[in-house]
Amino acid sequence: MSEVRTVAWRGDLFGQRIREQWTEQLGRRLDILVAGCAQHEPMALERIETRVSGVDEELPAVRAALAGRGDYATWSLGDMRSVHLPPRSFDVIQINFLLERIHHAELVFDRLLQALRPGGLVLLRMRDRESAYGLCVRMTPGWARRLVWRRLVPAGTPGPLPKVYEPITSHEGLHTFCLTRGLMVADDLRATTGPAMGRIGSAMVAMVAKLTRGRYPATHDEVTMVIRKPQNHFARLI
Repeated sequence: MSEVRTVAWRGDLFGQRIREQWTEQLGRRLDILVAGCAQHEPMALERIETRVSGVDEELPAVRAALAGRGDYATWSLGDMRSVHLPPRSFDVIQINFLLERIHHAELVFDRLLQALRPGGLVLLRMRDRESAYGLCVRMTPGWARRLVWRRLVPAGTPGPLPKVYEPITSHEGLHTFCLTRGLMVADDLRATTGPAMGRIGSAMVAMVAKLTRGRYPATHDEVTMVIRKPQNHFARLI
């Protein structure tokens, strides 16, 4: 079983792990890929040499969000099952609210892992399908989501983006995926962020949690994990 360390708050967790990765590699430039780059918030990584690339689904809202961005060395849009990802090309891959809105999420995750160098890190943020918020999104018709979107999210946030929420997009689903691929979960956090924090959103998720008798909890909506790919492909992490 992988060791899991639960942290109290995400804060600068990703930045800290990137700095540690840079130190372990003796200051060599880090190649970073952001999968789900339309919703990415740049991190402050002073004195660390990085080259950040982005990739995302080909959607009008995503393309519009990227039009004015200048923080990526390169970025590309397309079908995540076939978009070009050179093998073993990145030291860090950040998967940013992507898996819950795409089909064939496990296949896409496997492709991203192939693009990650041995010993590399996956920094993952995702909405949990098994949370009250996740159930709200899955059950709300598209026209209703479009109607309330701008009242729930900050201006400039692309969307509403597709809602798919395959089985992997849950806390348990991610752990099962990592176990079957021999990956180590180094950090594991669940928190409430985004629309679920607002007055309307929090009231909705509280009602869903009550109606489902806690089956879909309102205690969190986001899953954050730091996942390490082993140096040896055949290594088994106990």
